[in-house]
Amino acid sequence: MEGWNQTTSGFFLLGLFPPTKIGLLLFLLVILIFLIAFLGNSTMILLIWMDHHLHTPMYFLLSQLSLMDLMYICSTVPKMAVNFLSGDNSISLVACGFQSFCFLLITGGEWFLLASMAIDRYVVICHPLHYPILMNKRMCLLMIAGSWVTSSINSICHTVYVLSMPYCKSRIINHFFCDIPAMVPLACMDTWAYEYTVFFSTNLFLFVPFLGIMASYSQVLYAVHLMRSTQGRKKAFTTCSTHLTVVTFYCVPFMYTYLRPPSLCSPEEDKNLSVICTILTPMLNPIIYSLRNKEILGAFQRILGRSLFQKV
Repeated sequence: MEGWNQTTSGFFLLGLFPPTKIGLLLFLLVILIFLIAFLGNSTMILLIWMDHHLHTPMYFLLSQLSLMDLMYICSTVPKMAVNFLSGDNSISLVACGFQSFCFLLITGGEWFLLASMAIDRYVVICHPLHYPILMNKRMCLLMIAGSWVTSSINSICHTVYVLSMPYCKSRIINHFFCDIPAMVPLACMDTWAYEYTVFFSTNLFLFVPFLGIMASYSQVLYAVHLMRSTQGRKKAFTTCSTHLTVVTFYCVPFMYTYLRPPSLCSPEEDKNLSVICTILTPMLNPIIYSLRNKEILGAFQRILGRSLFQKV
């Protein structure tokens, strides 16, 4: 396989687990996490869509986050499962491009979405009287559209360029999906200029929104500290801490993976960190938001009670 030339289409993924009993147990654990993530995010979207109490900018943004998490796990885990069970680790060029596009689309989109959620919390806590004007339906839709469109342009550019590179060295990707940092070293061309482009776009789509999130929440936490109402302070602090927990799960693995110099990168380390971003975080998000949010729990009880009442 090392001698494949440019005429060969498709790649081979080394996968996440070895074909052993321990590998099988870890694989089953990932499938369980996938099912929990799929059910949790689907439930979150349905609750926000069905319960009119949740028809607010905050929960509309949260529903988009759940949608992106669904795309995360559905673009990587099913293919990994098929490869593991069949023993065939091949992936076509089209499927590889689809995975790269989805991963970049959701990565960039989620960071801008998290920044939008931070702005929403900043306005509602620091400028509550202006909230209906500043965070109206039009502004909310603009934030959502901006996240998707901007990230789509970035992902299309990177995916097209990476798939057009000559891969005459090898077609074996040391990963469980087509991640661009794992593909670039396989190209038989000088990629230093493109690596700087990846570094620049990473700073734009990850680091800049992260700075915006931190700036927003520094103001929010200061405003919470000044609140006189104990109940209001507790509710605002719970909302902020929940969102910052989610941001941390996204922040640390991505920045450690994509903002390091290439000389310090480790394929195995990057692959393990990707598990946190693409599998664990989509499972934890709906759990964190639902367990620490009384409105989400209340909506679930209302929808469940309504369904049971109709059956009776």
